[in-house]
Amino acid sequence: MTTHRSSRSRWLALWAALCLAVTAPAQAALRVFACEPEWAALTRELAGPQAEVYTATQALQDPHRVQARPSLIAAVRRADLVVCTGAELEAGWLPLLLRQSGNARVQVGAPGYLEAASAVTMLDVPTHLDRAQGDVHAAGNPHIQTAPSTFAAVAPVLTRRLVALDAANAPLYQQRLADFQQRWAQASARWARQAAPLKGVRIAVQHQGFVYLERWLGLEQVVALEPKPGVEPSSAHLAQVLRVVQERPVRMVLRAAYSDGRGSQWLAERARLPVVVLPFTVGGSEQAGDLFGLFDDTLAQLLKVLP
Repeated sequence: MTTHRSSRSRWLALWAALCLAVTAPAQAALRVFACEPEWAALTRELAGPQAEVYTATQALQDPHRVQARPSLIAAVRRADLVVCTGAELEAGWLPLLLRQSGNARVQVGAPGYLEAASAVTMLDVPTHLDRAQGDVHAAGNPHIQTAPSTFAAVAPVLTRRLVALDAANAPLYQQRLADFQQRWAQASARWARQAAPLKGVRIAVQHQGFVYLERWLGLEQVVALEPKPGVEPSSAHLAQVLRVVQERPVRMVLRAAYSDGRGSQWLAERARLPVVVLPFTVGGSEQAGDLFGLFDDTLAQLLKVLP
């Protein structure tokens, strides 16, 4: 009797183990730390279930100013790959995370560290550096995520890095890249058709964060509300901006979803202009839930204020 019960117990234990093995989800091959939501979204497109993605910031947060919290340090410590914008966007917090993590795999120059800006032709590259000019970046304007061409350029670079770190799953990464490129090309063609009415439209901007968007759509920036990048406008400067738009009328004021809206609202009320709040990154609006939604909603917000 005892032998029968013991045998039965072993079979039950074996059956439970087999069930657990079948039902338990496969562990992701790579742990990825993404500095901004757009790179988390692109990684998920290209890696799917093979990557466990941790996003350091969220859409309604200024990516220039992030506190190097212990949770972020711990996430970098576990990471196999760190994917960030670069171009000094994260200069105020990422170096501390890397240093405190003690993770040799993801230090600058290591295979586990990737700056998306390295794959992009940068705009607004200063001819000389002077901190008196405000928050100026030596490598150029870091807000590269506002144009679809950025993701077309970064996707193959990121895929090569995924393959280098996880060669066993190279076919999966290559297949997902091909699928993403096809869908992205189709969407980009559609966005180009939809955006035709925006070409040549004059705008004011809250922050110098839209140069790639402007280049993509042919928008003409007349004035920025910030007197210098990253410097909040004074009342005197806003009055000067108002005079500029009265002399050179604009159609709208653009600001990112994370930006303080007081300055743009002040100008909008006095110049009788619409304020267009753009998602700026994935999650910046309810509609911008992924990379495709980001540009769908960006165009929808811009186009709805045109007659």
